[in-house]
Amino acid sequence: MRIITYILTMLLLLACKNNDGVNDIPFETITADKTISLSSEEHAPSCRVHLKLESATSKAGHIGELINETVIKKFLDPHGEKDMKIAAEKFISTYTDNYKKTMQPLYNQDRNDASKRFWYEYHYILEATTQKGTDNTITYLTTIDYYEGGAHGINQQQILNFDSRTGLLLTLKDIFVSGYEQPLKDLLLKALLSKTGCKNIRALRTKGYLSSMDIFPTENFILGSETITFIYNPSEIAPYSMGATQLVIPYSDLDKLIKNTIDL
Repeated sequence: MRIITYILTMLLLLACKNNDGVNDIPFETITADKTISLSSEEHAPSCRVHLKLESATSKAGHIGELINETVIKKFLDPHGEKDMKIAAEKFISTYTDNYKKTMQPLYNQDRNDASKRFWYEYHYILEATTQKGTDNTITYLTTIDYYEGGAHGINQQQILNFDSRTGLLLTLKDIFVSGYEQPLKDLLLKALLSKTGCKNIRALRTKGYLSSMDIFPTENFILGSETITFIYNPSEIAPYSMGATQLVIPYSDLDKLIKNTIDL
């Protein structure tokens, strides 16, 4: 009897300890695919849309609903749809319908010119994963790859960080104190100089970075356990050919900038 009592007591203590930590937000994977061709010909150009998203399940309650609503508005439907699966299907339907409506008349004019066929080979691929950020945050990571004509496709990473206790999206203004912009710019520039092995902005611009702009704090960031990683997509601070740039800032360098009310 004493052994049973001891075991029950230990289980209760463990349960209480777990409740003091990060909220465990359960997610499920939502997928949707569709391919549509511009004609019935064997090798007609087509558009393929593939979505693979993480959706908070009903077990996450109101917190999960808030996370899902933010994800849907950001990537699928800004008009208020709340069900991830329905929003994904609507997105695919709208995207492929617009493709056929817009491209078919143009393709009909170019169908005898084989050199132009690739102009009409569209695709849109959006995939997402989730990971634990700090003790009280969840990071929603998406990669987007699409081609809609032109010289090359577009590849992007887009990141959302959520407070796992409330389900609210965290922005730079939520995390940093008023007036954070310039000190954070200084840290980001220092990180970029270190990453590239450059001594000054002139050297950076010689390599192609910041050719017509200054460094800026991007809302595209990952809250890690010990660092914040700022992600700049191709063409944001460097030419497309140089790809994405990631700048990592340790929290130890941000002590005076992070709000006291933020428990990272």
